Amino acid sequence: MRSLDASLLACCAMALAAGQSVDPGISIVKDFEKRVADYVSMQKTIQGEVHGLKPTNSADAITQHEHRLARRIREARRTAMQGNIFTPAIEAEFQRLIGLTMKGPEAGPIRESLQHSEPLAPRAIRVNASYPAATPLQSTPPSLLLNLPILPAGLEYRLVGNALILRDREANLIVDFIPNAIP
Repeated sequence: MRSLDASLLACCAMALAAGQSVDPGISIVKDFEKRVADYVSMQKTIQGEVHGLKPTNSADAITQHEHRLARRIREARRTAMQGNIFTPAIEAEFQRLIGLTMKGPEAGPIRESLQHSEPLAPRAIRVNASYPAATPLQSTPPSLLLNLPILPAGLEYRLVGNALILRDREANLIVDFIPNAIP
């Protein structure tokens, strides 16, 4: 990882020396990726302690595993709050990236898709809260995902109203969110 960081710094230094501009968003996205990697590392440690779910068709067994995993993650992140992963700088960069998409030809279909989503009370969107079981998981429009950093397996972006949620699929937890992410 350090060699990647050193390579990135060297490329930036060469670009600056050559008079080329360096996208400041790169370092912000790298910060986001590090924060996500730290979460995933913690989550994998907890998954090992909770013991994986054996293949089953039992909805109860799946739900119990999800709840055990979620409870342990909440314990490990008991001080987590909105903005721990989506820091103000990361939030601003995401809003810039989303804004680019929302000014393009895909804006109309994205807005139409969002109008069909189920409303979710703002109080239900909290870090470490479970994604409400009664609320359908609206897919995030692919045209929007193309502009956002790729997430590791097990995490996903979800839109709820105008909020962008970072969701842990296996624990069904809201890891962090950006309120009013969609202009």
